[in-house]
Amino acid sequence: MRIKTRLIHGGIEGDPHTGAVSVPIYQVSTYKQEAVGKHKGYEYSRTGNPTRHALETYIAELEGGARGLAFGSGMAALSTVLSLFSKGDHLVVGDDVYGGTYRVITRVFSRLGLDATYVDTSNTAAVEAAIRPETKAIIMETPTNPLLKVSDIAALSAIAKANNILLLVDNTFMTPYWQNPLELGADIVYHSATKYLGGHSDVVAGLVVAKDAKVGEELHFLQNAIGGILGPQDSWLLLRGMKTLGVRMEEHEQNARTLANWLAERNDIKRVIYPGLPSHPNHELAKKQARGFGGMISFDVGSAERADEVLAKVKYFTLAESLGAVESLISVPARMTHASIPAERRAQLGITDGLIRISVGIEDVQDLIDDLEQALS
Repeated sequence: MRIKTRLIHGGIEGDPHTGAVSVPIYQVSTYKQEAVGKHKGYEYSRTGNPTRHALETYIAELEGGARGLAFGSGMAALSTVLSLFSKGDHLVVGDDVYGGTYRVITRVFSRLGLDATYVDTSNTAAVEAAIRPETKAIIMETPTNPLLKVSDIAALSAIAKANNILLLVDNTFMTPYWQNPLELGADIVYHSATKYLGGHSDVVAGLVVAKDAKVGEELHFLQNAIGGILGPQDSWLLLRGMKTLGVRMEEHEQNARTLANWLAERNDIKRVIYPGLPSHPNHELAKKQARGFGGMISFDVGSAERADEVLAKVKYFTLAESLGAVESLISVPARMTHASIPAERRAQLGITDGLIRISVGIEDVQDLIDDLEQALS
């Protein structure tokens, strides 16, 4: 079954009891048991809920893993995954990860005894050099947020396996429609499903898929023990939103390619970052390991003042946190999504005050070009 068909017919379809085409919303907290410990697969909705189970089965199938799990946010998902590790464990983390990822590792899990080294994961030698005897995992995004660096998942998987550690990949930007990290050797893939998977700015959620059933069972134990689950209403919204993921991702990418090429031709832009541009340093790798380049673009207008002018003038780009929605969104990472990262570290990474990140929506691309034209002029 090809990916676009799998998005429609994958996982658990409908309701066998009524013939309903859509999986019902099981708005229920507890379940009747015939005897102590004898039930019909569900006993308490923190442990398992039929609507959430349908979503978890669906994402596991889309990513090619053994077990899927759904959480109340992307950060709840990541925090549960990080709970696999113990005091004294060391992690190698990408240096250009989402600000919330950096924040929860440095300010929360560090207090619990986890140590982390931040490296450019597009540099496999740097990753290998950062591994210690106590290292337990490599955590990466590809493309990264917001600099859109692309890392070689298969090469990093080989390094992880050689050192008997896990490889964790944030697949939020690409989604399983364009990229399947588990097939390239990753052990765990996770998503802020708030973004492209939901796709309509109406749900906050996180999804995790484990390649190995044993790791999946450990994660389910943690999901149940910590309790950061996704509710049935939001699970249903994700199931509905993901049916159109294929057509949305194709439109996002087509618009993004057109906009990136248009921006690259302008003389008043310092740099344009998009993996689909031949000028991107990892363009060939992006072509090799993914089926598309996605809908995210970052570009530097030179200063915070000019960035503010652009933000004030745009009409079809909504100034907002988040990304991956049908409407185009615009942000300044240094003062929004990555504000929790210290200024000196942002400067080292290249997250300048003039860097603008756009999540290209599915509007008519000429309207988007016209909007940026008047804002940049």
